[in-house]
Amino acid sequence: MIFAQTTTIGLAIWFLFSVLSPPPAPPAVVTVKEVPAQAPVSSELSYRGAAKRAKAAVVNIYTSKEVKSGRRALFNDPVLKRFFGERDGEDGTKASSLGSGVLVSPQGYIVTNNHVVESAAEIEVALADGRTASAKLIGSDPETDLAVIKIDLDQLSAIDFANVDQAEIGDVVLAIGNPFGVGQTVTMGIISALGRSELGINTFENFIQTDAAINPGNSGGALVDVHGNLLGINTAIFSKTGGSLGIGFAIPANIVKQVMDAIIKDGSVTRGWLGIEVQDVTPDLAASLKLDSSKGALIAGVVRNGPAAVAGIRPGDVLLNIDGKEVTNSAQMLNLIAALPPEQATPITVIRQGEPLTLNAEIGMRPKFSRR
Repeated sequence: MIFAQTTTIGLAIWFLFSVLSPPPAPPAVVTVKEVPAQAPVSSELSYRGAAKRAKAAVVNIYTSKEVKSGRRALFNDPVLKRFFGERDGEDGTKASSLGSGVLVSPQGYIVTNNHVVESAAEIEVALADGRTASAKLIGSDPETDLAVIKIDLDQLSAIDFANVDQAEIGDVVLAIGNPFGVGQTVTMGIISALGRSELGINTFENFIQTDAAINPGNSGGALVDVHGNLLGINTAIFSKTGGSLGIGFAIPANIVKQVMDAIIKDGSVTRGWLGIEVQDVTPDLAASLKLDSSKGALIAGVVRNGPAAVAGIRPGDVLLNIDGKEVTNSAQMLNLIAALPPEQATPITVIRQGEPLTLNAEIGMRPKFSRR
């Protein structure tokens, strides 16, 4: 009976615990979030297509020349330098230099900087596909620092020109060239500024500024957009060391095409000329002359018997309009006049003693390295 009572009590206690105790918790389930299959990287995040397309048209240029004394001071300026690698000997010996160029036609025409091929005795071109060829100089334009050379090879990949008017600050650009002679190199940046002028680099300046890394050897190379089209020819950098500090300048493709076409057709560039000396209209000058704004160019001097003098333009006139185009400053005025064909009768509007006056001038031919 003692055993039976003990068993009965044990069963009763077990029953109570079974009924009153909560059921055991189910085993924990770990939920893993599966990442869906990802699409390939967007072409907007890679510029391989643009680089591949443009690289085929960018060439390396090697030249040799006689070293002469009295090199232009700009080449020795530690702050603002043309950027092409050069190894000089003493005066009267040969120096070799390197730069870049861009194939602009299947016929073998190559655009580069004038300072890359200037006074060169020999010009050698190395293509991206490994071929090499000797090149001949077709013509040059020191006032824009552009030159055209030509090679005789088949199956050449020419670059397409971009519409520079559609370029804006902040657009992504690629710089392609041969920095320090290491071989073809692509760097990326953005357009930092447009219409840079008055830098003292060239006579005619309207540069695209970029922070894409460009160094000695990039000179004459391509600045291209994200589609691989030519935006400009890299020509100079602002640097205290000779290397890239993120401030580079390229000649816009529209100017490149204009100069290139003239050189290929005539061997040189013909520009319009008025024969005037001008200066910008500052706010103080505008106030003293009682002008509504500081736009325009103040005539500081007139070349005797030049086109402007014959037309009746006088020192003290403020030039506001040339051939229907507004003049904003002296640099832009120079570009407007240079674009006009010689012997063309052109209306010119000036302010004289506070009153507008329209004169007709016959545009002359710009002498080499002349006054405006």
